[in-house]
Amino acid sequence: MLIKIFGAYDENIKIICQAFDVKTVIAEGQTLLQGEQKQVDLAQAVIDKLADLIYKGEELDVGRVNYLCDCAKEDKLDEVDKFLADNVAITHRGKPIKSKTVGQKKYVDGINKNTITFGIGPAGTGKTYLAVALAVNHLKAKKVDKIILTRPAVEAGEKLGFLPGDLQEKVNPYLRPLYDALQEMLGMETYSKMMEKGVIEIAPLAYMRGRTLNNAFVILDEAQNTTSEQIKMFLTRLGENSKMVINGDLTQIDLPQGKASGLRHATKILKDVPDICITRFTERDVVRHPLVQLIVKAYQTAEEKNNDK
Repeated sequence: MLIKIFGAYDENIKIICQAFDVKTVIAEGQTLLQGEQKQVDLAQAVIDKLADLIYKGEELDVGRVNYLCDCAKEDKLDEVDKFLADNVAITHRGKPIKSKTVGQKKYVDGINKNTITFGIGPAGTGKTYLAVALAVNHLKAKKVDKIILTRPAVEAGEKLGFLPGDLQEKVNPYLRPLYDALQEMLGMETYSKMMEKGVIEIAPLAYMRGRTLNNAFVILDEAQNTTSEQIKMFLTRLGENSKMVINGDLTQIDLPQGKASGLRHATKILKDVPDICITRFTERDVVRHPLVQLIVKAYQTAEEKNNDK
């Protein structure tokens, strides 16, 4: 148990010691924490929570240890149990997928309870992965008949004709994260069969025009790169018995200069509309390498300073 708590090469305990400015000492064969009493108590609370998670069979990584330290600093360690209670989904290999942060839990609940859900936040917060997992859940439970995945192909100006191959091959580079998540959820064989049958449909945003999307779980990814006209067009495709998830990162807008993000506009005007949920992630919800949190925070700070000028 102690080895798992400390982590490989003691990486977990190093994170905890740095977070609370404490250090470990060996006394009479025991490992003790040394530092200011309040900080020692917080560090011990994180260690106790880690032991509890290990006992429950949860996987630990440096991202989760960092998140637990953040929760302890804000006296919110008890919230961790909320998002560990339920599985979001099960991969084709039987691995349970769970929310890893309070932000992710709110996002998952929002998708389950609402017809349209916006997920706004930085890279690494699990927006796309969790949306795909829930889409597969709905498909397996026969709540929908198909999954539709789309995103604006801004890099190609939505004009994909000059690229080689058929439509799927043209949009492959833009939709790779969605493919990867689907394959993990379904397995390659099932995924391939569903693609062939049209149960899973992947297309650039421009191809949604003029359609009505019934009995479908529809995911629009990288929505920060839509214009106001495009996102309005997409939202008004909503048909009977369908769900929509719109994801994006407003710090990574690739639209031409002078073009406003449709995602930013949509969340402003739709924030009070019933049956629409808007979840905003922060750097605390980043579940990739801890350094990603710091990078995201640095860019957010720089953007805020730029907006204040």
